Amino acid sequence: MLGLDISSSSVKLVELGRNADGQYVLERCAIEQLESGWITDGTIANFDEVAQAVRRLIKKSGTKTKNVAMALPPSAVITKKILLPGGLSDVELELQVEAEANQYIPFPLDEVSLDFCVIGPSANSSGDIEVLIAASRREKVQDIQGLAEAVGLKPVVVDIESYASRTAAARLFENLPKAGAGAIVALFEVGALTTSLQVIRDEEVLYERDQAFGGAQLTQLIVSQYGFSLEEAESKKRSGDLPDDYESSVLQPFLEVVVQEISRALQFFFTSTPHNKVDYVMLAGGAASLAGLTEAVEHQTSFACRLLNPFEGMEMGSGVHLKKMKREESSYLTSCGLAMRRFLQ
Repeated sequence: MLGLDISSSSVKLVELGRNADGQYVLERCAIEQLESGWITDGTIANFDEVAQAVRRLIKKSGTKTKNVAMALPPSAVITKKILLPGGLSDVELELQVEAEANQYIPFPLDEVSLDFCVIGPSANSSGDIEVLIAASRREKVQDIQGLAEAVGLKPVVVDIESYASRTAAARLFENLPKAGAGAIVALFEVGALTTSLQVIRDEEVLYERDQAFGGAQLTQLIVSQYGFSLEEAESKKRSGDLPDDYESSVLQPFLEVVVQEISRALQFFFTSTPHNKVDYVMLAGGAASLAGLTEAVEHQTSFACRLLNPFEGMEMGSGVHLKKMKREESSYLTSCGLAMRRFLQ
């Protein structure tokens, strides 16, 4: 099964396998850039153009796999944990979930795609089970389903982007001291237009926040400073083919703004919860790999900071272009989590 992540600036594909030892193998990964405005607020505005981009991505990756896992942005999905009596049959459970969902979903149920999973026995209510329900407007699900089908793929899983990125990150948290037990991790994904924060401890999300800020602002600064077109600026940003004063005039001021945004998001977490520190700040997303960013965050916040590589500890398959993958690896967190669904069903 492929993991296909569609964001405002690019589509990313990951295909994973396993070797004889049960270790993950990265079989394929690829990125295809999208033009500004093709995807807005998680909605596909230019369907034909995005479909063409996905076709190019599939061809570039060399995959023959058709099953695909995709995801919706958290803003398009309502999630709620509910308590239900233990011992219900599957049919009874489904009926109860639908009855409960009516209270939390502000749309008629026949306009909604609804799913649920049993998390396990309730810690606080003896004899009850904790159930997670997830619902989205059916048209949102049909949009990405239709996109997959238009390019010859078979949509098998529709996940939530933040859940997929946590799936990929959880594997990496196991490399922390004591396998990450009890550690409070602030996971930042710095995308093109949005930076999202999830604060996680032992698989529990303590806090979530999105900020309208991202790597597209660096592209705009390059346009303003040097008079390039938007496409030229984006291309030169990726290749590093920029004037000598780029680092001091453009990159350094931008890094300072990123660090301020990260510090501000952490302050919101501290003032909104009983917590006053995190054990680790972890960075992912296209702009997270900018030279000097992890050091600057660590210096400003005084918390240990590292760049996440979702493929860390994986065997590399013959279909992977290592040099290109190394340059872009932090962008693949969500698509990697989606690809892992093949083994987590």
